[in-house]
Amino acid sequence: MARPEEAHVAERLAAAWTGRIAGCNLGKPVEQAAFWTVERIRDYLQRLDAYPLRDYLPVMDPMPEEFRLLDNWTETTRGNVHGSARDDDIDYTILALHMLEEHGSGLTADLVGQYWRDLFPIAKVYTAERAAYRNLVRGLPVPETARFRNPYREWIGAAIRGDVFGYVHPGDPGAAARAAYQDARLSHVRNGVYGEMWVAALVATSFLTRDASEALTTALGVVPPGSRFAEAQRLVLDLRRAGATWEEALERVRTEYAFTPWVHAVNNAAVVSLALLWADGDWATATGSAVMSGWDTDSNGATVGSVAGVLWGSASIPERFSDPLEDRTRSALFGYDHSRISDLAQRTVRLGHELAGR
Repeated sequence: MARPEEAHVAERLAAAWTGRIAGCNLGKPVEQAAFWTVERIRDYLQRLDAYPLRDYLPVMDPMPEEFRLLDNWTETTRGNVHGSARDDDIDYTILALHMLEEHGSGLTADLVGQYWRDLFPIAKVYTAERAAYRNLVRGLPVPETARFRNPYREWIGAAIRGDVFGYVHPGDPGAAARAAYQDARLSHVRNGVYGEMWVAALVATSFLTRDASEALTTALGVVPPGSRFAEAQRLVLDLRRAGATWEEALERVRTEYAFTPWVHAVNNAAVVSLALLWADGDWATATGSAVMSGWDTDSNGATVGSVAGVLWGSASIPERFSDPLEDRTRSALFGYDHSRISDLAQRTVRLGHELAGR
């Protein structure tokens, strides 16, 4: 597999980190699918003349009784972003970078578990990760950590951990997916694992193209073709080829996968693909669409922001998103609070060189 030029990789990695963190913050105020449905998000934005969403979420003042943003709105809405808020979608990305710096291609699921216990407060991990964390403390081995009393093991948690494995294997989706597998198997099975492998492969492939359809088609190659995950991805790609509008495609996906939990790997990955395919190369359109699609809004905003950053570069991310981040992010990881985003990107560049043997 071809490796892109070094200057290209460095520029795209800066965009990926910024895009992931900005996209996460964009979706945080409405990350509550039972309340913030697609219809309610649209109603809210239209009342503020902010539909479609192409900036951080505006705040109504006074706030009508029929709307309520999550408590993080004081850090994540338009005019209130002064550095990135803390979020597990960002914590796991930082943690993956740290683990790979320490172990490179030798990273295993057992080592990932050790880092969770050493660096990640259990109160700051959720669903499948919390179940796996408890199993680690009980002394269960991998892969029982993912299976025992873990009803969330096919949810989105592993997928939000996959980006860095693609960052450090630019142009090599197979290597990215294999590395992500070791991380995913600690806490997930089947579609949950496929989600992280797919994200890693999608990021890696995006270094070689500006065409979202090409990147998505290639990334699908790391997923078992008979899986429900692959089925959902083929549906989205087919809808795009058939000429459906974004609204029509979103409605079809939400109807087809209405039975899944709102934080499942399959339905949310479909939303990621929808956002990228119908964005026509525009970062704000892609990331805004991910959030307007509902379900896991901050995770999908983060993944789309990251992939779109790799596909289309730093110039595609409007300053209204990047400048308020002030080049810093909060983190629950011990020793990593107030990390510099630019430093994280530069470390990723160095790590990629080391793994490539340069």
